[in-house]
Amino acid sequence: MIRIVCVKEYPQYLEAAADYFSAIWKVDKQLYVDSMTESLTADKPYPRWYIMFDEDEIIGGCGVVDDDFMADSDFCPWLCALFVDPDCRGEGLGARLLNHAVKEAGKAGLDVLYLNTDHTGYYEKCGWQYVGDFPHINGDSTRVYSIKT
Repeated sequence: MIRIVCVKEYPQYLEAAADYFSAIWKVDKQLYVDSMTESLTADKPYPRWYIMFDEDEIIGGCGVVDDDFMADSDFCPWLCALFVDPDCRGEGLGARLLNHAVKEAGKAGLDVLYLNTDHTGYYEKCGWQYVGDFPHINGDSTRVYSIKT
């Protein structure tokens, strides 16, 4: 059975979620721990971290954060770190995660979310609008999308 939980509501999953995202994205685990820990007491509607389970196994997730490694941007907040395990793809689970995060952001009072990616086509199919190309902190240009919640 597939389910999506928010780390803020299920803090017992914080360490496992931080391990998962760190392993997937090759980003220092402490950055995830710090953001997820902040989410437990944040007065604003982000950061938020969502993890998708199949039974007791994490198979995907995403976050909503104030900055997603953009070099210079006035956009905020960002949907970040969307990932579904390759063995679980092709079943609409990525879109399900996206929709869940967008819906929760809207319920929390956010009007819009942004994301950056090098993918073309996927996010458009999920209702996201291309905003333009902007500099990433790694020096590359990245595609930025937005969606109204």
